[in-house]
Amino acid sequence: MRALTWHGKRDVRVDTVPDPTIQKDDDVIIKVTTTGLCGSDLHLYEVLGPFLDPGDILGHEPMGVVEEVGPGVTAVKPGDRVVIPFNVSCGTCFMCGQGLHSQCETTQVHEHGSGAALFGYTKLYGQVPGGQAQYLRVPFGNTLPIRVPDGPSDERFVYLSDVLPTAWQGVEYAAVPPGGSVAVLGLGPIGDMSARIAAHRGAETVIGIDLVPERLERAGRRGVHTLDLQEHGDHLTDAVRELTGGRGPDAVIDAVGMEAHGSRVAAAAQNVTGLLPDALASAMIKRAGIDRLSALYTAIDLVRRGGTISISGVYGGAADPMPLLTMFDKQLQLRMGQANVRRWVDDILPLLTDGDPLGVDDFATHRMTLEQAPDAYEMFQKKRDGAVKVIFTP
Repeated sequence: MRALTWHGKRDVRVDTVPDPTIQKDDDVIIKVTTTGLCGSDLHLYEVLGPFLDPGDILGHEPMGVVEEVGPGVTAVKPGDRVVIPFNVSCGTCFMCGQGLHSQCETTQVHEHGSGAALFGYTKLYGQVPGGQAQYLRVPFGNTLPIRVPDGPSDERFVYLSDVLPTAWQGVEYAAVPPGGSVAVLGLGPIGDMSARIAAHRGAETVIGIDLVPERLERAGRRGVHTLDLQEHGDHLTDAVRELTGGRGPDAVIDAVGMEAHGSRVAAAAQNVTGLLPDALASAMIKRAGIDRLSALYTAIDLVRRGGTISISGVYGGAADPMPLLTMFDKQLQLRMGQANVRRWVDDILPLLTDGDPLGVDDFATHRMTLEQAPDAYEMFQKKRDGAVKVIFTP
């Protein structure tokens, strides 16, 4: 089969690799029909190379058609249309029972002290072959695949793999009161969808902050109050407070993470890791604070006293400095974590079958073949051509 594989920093290629096979009784093989390019894939493209091996298959936002099932699978059958969550979760352990599928005790990666394994996402999360490929082996075939109806296009459902539950959880964790206000930092796929979901769930004032004109315009078309970071700069806090009664929003969602602009020291540290042997680089990433924290610092500054910060953007440094004095003084609440995909499916799926209130049908900005994936990564990383969401057809 053809699959998108990692070969080095900013070096991904479409290679011919062996087809996946049934390995356990409850395995499923799907033929991938649509698969997405995620903002967190850029961390693999740029920073997390020390935890990858050449040839690792990337991608964690697939959907497709069941091709083959193991002898123990009864929940799905060949021909069924399914979306695959990016968490590799068993659905039956204590953590899954708590709705914390990202902490699945069956697939936790104890070697690295990590939570549930993820498709296509480094040794830190199990080094499981990913979904930017023509076929994908899916474990836990009775509990993990999400069956979706035939009829509507893949674009109606593919975002159940990551974008929709990640954004939904971000809004849930933000705890925006009815009629309240929320600021979303970063209007990439997760930030854009978070703004849509917040408005759908009753936020009266939704503020979107970014520095890419196309992303600001896109969010503005859906009624979001947009603020250009380049225009407002050091006066961003004043601009946000003008929209929120002078006190700041009830909640801020950080949908940026370690890809944030700012902090030349952190940027240099991230670049240095690419020059070190893998053993040294991986230790530096895991033990040293190397994140660009400007988005998180901005969130802490913007949110009203007693408000909530919800972090959806991925951070990687274990020793990142936090402004605890300010956070304590402002009496802030902070929630974060990988999305528990399966936890939110029942809440989201009705919004995909009864109309399209979140605008998923035209959410993708680019539709490309899998063979074009290397060009898509470069385009997305450089934010060229208005790229917000790219989906591939294998």
